[in-house]
Amino acid sequence: MEYIYAALLVHKAGHPVTEDSVKKVLQAAGVKVDEGRVKALVAALEGVNIEQAIKEAAVPVAVAPVSQASAQPAKKEEKKEEKKAEEQAAAGLGALFG
Repeated sequence: MEYIYAALLVHKAGHPVTEDSVKKVLQAAGVKVDEGRVKALVAALEGVNIEQAIKEAAVPVAVAPVSQASAQPAKKEEKKEEKKAEEQAAAGLGALFG
């Protein structure tokens, strides 16, 4: 995650996300830099509109009110959906960082 955070920090500071800029942030944080991971991250972010990706990831979902009687099944279903989404995200990050 520190690699992604470094890229986001560089982007937020208004600088282009390059291998050199990400390495500098990681080194400043005391992280031992893995060149392969830096290259993979920068390659994966090339052509990505980071601002748009952040906005899409942060969009709240409207939820209809639920009665107490049906709240338990809905909570279980939400947990299943959250777990599935987490597994999908982990799989995507795993592919990126192997």
